[in-house]
Amino acid sequence: MAFKVTEHILVPEHQKLTKEEKTQLLEKYRITSRELPKILRSDPAIAHLNCERGDVIKIIRKSPTAGKATYYRVVIHG
Repeated sequence: MAFKVTEHILVPEHQKLTKEEKTQLLEKYRITSRELPKILRSDPAIAHLNCERGDVIKIIRKSPTAGKATYYRVVIHG
C-alpha cells in the first residue's frame, strides 16, 4: 500500500496558480516572485502538480479563527 501525502489530514490543500493568477497576485501586492516565501520543487505536497521553477503555489489551510488562511509560495529547484 502506497502512502499518499496529499491525503494526510495535516497536509493543507496546494494549488498551482495560472500565469494570469500569478500576475494578478504580484500586481495586487506590488511584489516580485523573489519576495515570496520559497517551496522546493521536490516537496512531496506539490509533486503531483508538475511544478517548474518560478511557479506560484497557493496553500489553503484551515484556521480556527478565520475559517481558511491562504498562503503563497514560489517554487525553487531542489
